[in-house]
Amino acid sequence: MELNGKVAVVTGGTRGVGAGIARSLARAGADVVVCARRPPPAPLTHARYLPLDVRDADAVDAFFTALPRLDVLVNNAGGAPHRLLAHADARRHARVIELNLLAPLTVSLAAHAHLARARGCVLMVGSVSGTRPSPGTAAYGAAKAGLENLARSMAVEWAPRVRVNTLVVGMVHTEQSHLHYGDDDGLSAVARTVPLGRLAEPADVGAAAVFLASDAARYISGASLLLHGGGERPVFLDAATAHKET
Repeated sequence: MELNGKVAVVTGGTRGVGAGIARSLARAGADVVVCARRPPPAPLTHARYLPLDVRDADAVDAFFTALPRLDVLVNNAGGAPHRLLAHADARRHARVIELNLLAPLTVSLAAHAHLARARGCVLMVGSVSGTRPSPGTAAYGAAKAGLENLARSMAVEWAPRVRVNTLVVGMVHTEQSHLHYGDDDGLSAVARTVPLGRLAEPADVGAAAVFLASDAARYISGASLLLHGGGERPVFLDAATAHKET
C-alpha cells in the first residue's frame, strides 16, 4: 500500500483526524499538502501547509489551479458545535451544512481535472452521525448523510478515471476530545460503549485512508468503510439485562 510519487491534498489537515490522515499518507510515501483556514499549531515536518477556506469557491479554484498535479484528495474539513435545532436560526444550521457538504463538493469539482488526468481518487471523511439520529448536531448529521450519497453518485459519474469512497468515522481520540467527552473518566466511560473498548486514534483513520488511496483498493469505488470499532452496543440489551437482575 505504497503511495510513492503521489501528491495528496488533505483539507483541514492541520489538527485531529485530518492531521492523522496527512501523517499516514506521508509515511506511505505521498507528497502531502494540508490546507486550512488557520495554520498548524506547530511547524509541519511531514507536509506543506497552504491557507485555504474551503467555503470560498474562488479561493478553492485558485488553489487547485496552482497545483501542478494531484492524485489523492481527502475532504476532511468539517465539524459542528453542539447546538439543538430550536436553539439557533436556520442560517446557523445552513453554515454547518455549507462546511460539511457544499464545501467538499466545491473542492472536489475544483480538483476533478487533476484527478482525472492522474486516475486518482477522492476520499470523503464521513461520520456515523450521518447514519443515525444526531441530537445536538442534527444539521451536521444531515450533511454527512448527504456527503455519503454525494460520494456514491460521484463514483458513478467520474468512473473509470476517478475513484470516490467514504470513510465513515466514529468517535476519535484527538487533542479536542475533552470538549466532547469531558475528562479522563468521561473518555473512559465513552470508550466502554465501543465494542473494541476504545476510541479510534487519528492513525487508525489514516491507515484506512492509505488503503483506499492505494492500488490495493484499485477496484473499490462508491464504497463506505465503517471505522467505528464495532459500532454501539444496543441500549435495549443493557435495559433487558438490568430488568433480569431486578
